[in-house]
Amino acid sequence: MSDPLLTTYDAPGRARAVALVLHGGRPRSSQAVDGRSASWRRALWLQRSIARQAHEAGVGVWLVRYRERGWNGGERLDDARWALGRVRAAHGDVPVVLLGHSMGARVAVHVADDPSVVGVVGLAPWWSAHDPVEPLAGRVLHAAHGRRDRITSFGETARYVERARSVADGADLRDMGPLGHYMLTASARWHEVALESVLDVLDRTRCPGT
Repeated sequence: MSDPLLTTYDAPGRARAVALVLHGGRPRSSQAVDGRSASWRRALWLQRSIARQAHEAGVGVWLVRYRERGWNGGERLDDARWALGRVRAAHGDVPVVLLGHSMGARVAVHVADDPSVVGVVGLAPWWSAHDPVEPLAGRVLHAAHGRRDRITSFGETARYVERARSVADGADLRDMGPLGHYMLTASARWHEVALESVLDVLDRTRCPGT
């Protein structure tokens, strides 16, 4: 099977940090992710929307396209770790913030123990009592979730964030009010929260130039 794919929007000059976007998926599926994937295309929209302002802060924005659509018991973790290795190959040991939507946020908290990762931003995340918080030790966690989400649970997100506070350098949940899962309604607000959260992680971890 081929490697995952990357869409890279690098900041001009030397990047001071990278936001690595991880898109959503399904609990189980061996179907390949192609350019028609709604989850990947939604993440691409997010990437493009925040890239200009991220670049002004010296932050590149990369997007992973998984090999397959399914979580499949954690197979997507290999895709994310592969992408983190590619960031290091391109930019060295710059700080990385993982920006995940839905299943992508689940992938993010599992691989947050990577030495390049300084924090996780989860949008409408798919978290549960089975997901570990230990990889977030010494990192910052920001989450945002709408209360009309019928795909993933606001309550589960709140419980996960509360558990993460025992190990993270900071963990909080932004209540997005009466918004749903796919970040289509009030998309500009979702994008604003995503960018603000990424930059806040970098500010808290004293990333130079941000």
